[in-house]
Amino acid sequence: MTSTSTDELAAVRPARQHQGAEGAEMPQTPTRVPPGAPGAGLLTGLTQFSLRSLRHSFRDVESVLMAVLLPVMLMLIFTFVMGEAMAIGDGSRADYLAFVLPAIALTAAGFGASHTAVVVSNDVTTGFMDRLRTMPFPAVTVLLGHTVASMVRNLLATAVVLGVAFAVGFRTDAGLPQLLGAVGLIALWILAITCVFALLGLISGSAESANGYGFILLFLPYVSSGFAPVETMPGWLQGFAQHQPMTPIIDAARALITGTEVPSTWWGGPLWCLGFVILAVWLTAVVFPRKVTR
Repeated sequence: MTSTSTDELAAVRPARQHQGAEGAEMPQTPTRVPPGAPGAGLLTGLTQFSLRSLRHSFRDVESVLMAVLLPVMLMLIFTFVMGEAMAIGDGSRADYLAFVLPAIALTAAGFGASHTAVVVSNDVTTGFMDRLRTMPFPAVTVLLGHTVASMVRNLLATAVVLGVAFAVGFRTDAGLPQLLGAVGLIALWILAITCVFALLGLISGSAESANGYGFILLFLPYVSSGFAPVETMPGWLQGFAQHQPMTPIIDAARALITGTEVPSTWWGGPLWCLGFVILAVWLTAVVFPRKVTR
């Protein structure tokens, strides 16, 4: 157990000290909190662990830069290097920027959510999860805290990507309801992929393997309708591109962001996201008790 983890636990756990026979204080001893004992509760625990995860995130400068700058750089490269070479709309950079923007935003969410796998794995391997047994919080609040922190980080990264897109020429005819719908769909994908990465962090043996297990999810946008129309791909690849999770999510988000007609397959995006959430939560419920026994 590192000194940092000990300090964090001390900040959220009430001190327990006992008096000796002569009135002297005895050393503080961790005590298991009975299941029915009044504790800080789910909401307080969720707040504490969400703030803890956010503090760790913003101290890790490399992760912050990776989550924000990499998607922005990809957007600029695709737009200014390939924009006029792609026959999208009238062939202008502005049209291609509008085409790739949803894929870039979802790619940013993927890179940001992958950090969740690393921090959850660190909590398991450093013994932080074991120490939760001595605290008056439901143990699952640490995972919920990582999830909330991931949502905050990735929505901020998405806002940065959209801001840069507007700065380099993106314009839209979409109204406020459509833009809110696009943000809601992106947020649902962030929730889904965060739940998956949290599960990978639980079952992996190290932070490195946790990040590696989810690598395939980060490349799904590149084999979808995100950067090129599916019909321009080789025939053997079109089937996969059309039926993988990212294509319906990107198509729906693109229509909402640009203010065009939403495709009839829009329902596939939310359905894939909810499927990922349900599967990841169920598997986490199976695995988590083996990591932390209350």
